[in-house]
Amino acid sequence: MDNLFDSHCHIYSDEFEGMQSEIIARAKENNVTQMLVIGCDRITTEMALELQDKHVGVYAAAAWHPVDVIGCTEDDMEYLINLWETKKVVAIGETGLDYHWDTSPKELQKKFFRWHLDQAIKYQLPFIIHNREATEDVLIILKEYYAKYGPLRGVMHSFSGSLEMAKEFLKLGLHLSVSGVVTFKNAKHIKEVVPMIPNDKILIETDAPYLTPTPYRGKRNEPAFIRFTAEEVAKLRGITVEEIAELTTKNACLLFGVCR
Repeated sequence: MDNLFDSHCHIYSDEFEGMQSEIIARAKENNVTQMLVIGCDRITTEMALELQDKHVGVYAAAAWHPVDVIGCTEDDMEYLINLWETKKVVAIGETGLDYHWDTSPKELQKKFFRWHLDQAIKYQLPFIIHNREATEDVLIILKEYYAKYGPLRGVMHSFSGSLEMAKEFLKLGLHLSVSGVVTFKNAKHIKEVVPMIPNDKILIETDAPYLTPTPYRGKRNEPAFIRFTAEEVAKLRGITVEEIAELTTKNACLLFGVCR
């Protein structure tokens, strides 16, 4: 199998404590040669940066997760701006809206979502969007930026929406990233969407330690398991796993500016 790129993971999580080098080594044994570690606040961003500095093929992204923006201070915002301005990370994310958890008010989430998008435009960085039970508002905000700036340079993380929603996001220029959810038997929507995503707009991810693909569903996810997602995506698109590996790795490298 060709090299794979896990475009979204959280391998600093407690579930991986003290095991990061082992996890990365196991990923590479399974042809996962590149991965993007997503910072969701100051602490996790520092962890992502440390992994980026230590391991070849590991990259860091930084933002403040929408669930926790209520705790983001002006000092934290300056910290993030410094990372983005100096290009110490390859993307801004994950940002967006999450209406499932009632921890940060919706209006505050929208404010921070727009702030993240403003910085992505300013510093010419791609952005990674988290959307949970907030599709209508996410689309409204993204369409505002599309109207002002044209095609957007970003990705809908772990997309699992309908074909209609997929088309709306694709119209804005966005990529769609497919997670292990696509391997679930009842994942009707994403199984319909996967064959329709343009060749230059599809990514794959684990979201490790979450969203573990079949046959390991229910266990802790890790980047090595992305091959199961790649196999299912290839099957749905009627191409080989080698082709989907080449395609998605190329797309991730171009989007995040890490072509090697």
